[in-house]
Amino acid sequence: MIDHYPALIVILPFLFAFVVSGAAWVKKSLCFPLTVVGMGLSAWFSVCLLVRVATTGVMKYRMGGWETPWGIGYHVDYLNGLVVSVVTVLAFINLIATRKNVADETPEKAGAFYSLYLLFIVGLTGILLTGDLFNLYVLLEVASLTSYALIGMGKGRAPISALNYLFVGTVGGCFYLLGVGYLYIMTGSLNMVDVATLLPQMYHSSAIVMAFIFCMVGVGIKMAFFPLHMWLPNAYGFAPTAAGSLIAPLMTKVMVYVLIRLMLTVFSVDFAFVILKMGDPMVWLSSLAIVAGAVFALAQKNLKRMFCYIIVSEIGYMMGGAWLGNNAGMTGAILHIFNDAIMTLCLFLCAGSIYYRVRGLELDRLKGLFSKMPVTMACLVAGALSIIGVPPTCGFFSKWYLISGGLQAGQYGFVAALLFSSLVNVVLFFRVIEISYYGDFEDHHGHGSSQEGVMEAPASMLVPLLIVSIGLIVVGLYTGGIVNHLINPILLKQGF
Repeated sequence: MIDHYPALIVILPFLFAFVVSGAAWVKKSLCFPLTVVGMGLSAWFSVCLLVRVATTGVMKYRMGGWETPWGIGYHVDYLNGLVVSVVTVLAFINLIATRKNVADETPEKAGAFYSLYLLFIVGLTGILLTGDLFNLYVLLEVASLTSYALIGMGKGRAPISALNYLFVGTVGGCFYLLGVGYLYIMTGSLNMVDVATLLPQMYHSSAIVMAFIFCMVGVGIKMAFFPLHMWLPNAYGFAPTAAGSLIAPLMTKVMVYVLIRLMLTVFSVDFAFVILKMGDPMVWLSSLAIVAGAVFALAQKNLKRMFCYIIVSEIGYMMGGAWLGNNAGMTGAILHIFNDAIMTLCLFLCAGSIYYRVRGLELDRLKGLFSKMPVTMACLVAGALSIIGVPPTCGFFSKWYLISGGLQAGQYGFVAALLFSSLVNVVLFFRVIEISYYGDFEDHHGHGSSQEGVMEAPASMLVPLLIVSIGLIVVGLYTGGIVNHLINPILLKQGF
């Protein structure tokens, strides 16, 4: 079974998605436990796969026994082994934490919601594990289509936001596919490792240059890189609570992984930085993204939309770090992939708990919540400290690497943008904390709200939230081990 871990991580959620869909017609109460089993198994095998890769090195898996490059191969190294573990574990935690949100917001669609939830994970894990460029596109569309449907299940403007996301996401997918088409025409292969061996003799071909540009634009749209971010705030802001707290922490981070994978494994560092010389312009665009996201976040009066624009800023962190072209910058970018996933999940779970009790996320509705929801608000403070970059939270360490990389590369504008963003985050969260601590609570008739006494979120929400909040510090404390044993071997192999 050990040799089949890469396949099991993807296939088990796929099979359970159909089982859950069938169970919805028989007994709806079975949908959640079946989803927990399917998601839990995928998370468990992901962690086991990471341990296997960390101890024995790169693991290759041939789907159907077909040899690469003719068949589809799964290629698992430290990078995707780490990211797939983070994705599945966080998706499992979110599943447990948002059960009441699903029952509250989409009670009649629970079966469909959980089936789509599992299929979304199928797409993300497949993207992370596959070593085939076209297979990556197929799984990217699986993740995208399910995310559109999950967002569209929300109320109010959610369906329109999902439709807008669909249009923009389709354009992004087309750009990526066009780039893959150029690569296939020129190399006759779709296997990432095989393409990487064939490309050096074609680096000066205009077709290869266009392939790289098309792939980068497609991935940039999918990750909502400024100014291609316009779909994100509405899509994540109006999504059902459980869908928003799943998609927001994971989708954009997986796309950053795709960007780094294309740069390191397929096109190579020399092509991106030496031949095309795209490092400087991309770092400046990333700096602009960081500043713009921070400024837009300042203008928001809704907690979730504020978080959405913080995500736009954080994408600039990772994109800029990847394009700095040195060890510290790329380390910070990779580290921030899973650090930001954990931080974003923490914030969106807090927002979900608040919405469950208060029935709104406008800043005015947060008045007095520290006295009514002390644990939830304490977790929100923990997430805020990590986003700001206060040690020993994990957000501090990835920012430290990013700033160090910026200084080494002489990109002082990028460093200034990082510091500016951190200061804006201090203002943003101080405003939230001030309103929540000093304001007078107003009853908006949420679940279990009362004028007197604590109205904390249910234990099923609080326990996962506390685990994620503690994880912010635990991951920060183990940053050295993660960098030395998992990230540095990847970068040293690529010449960083």
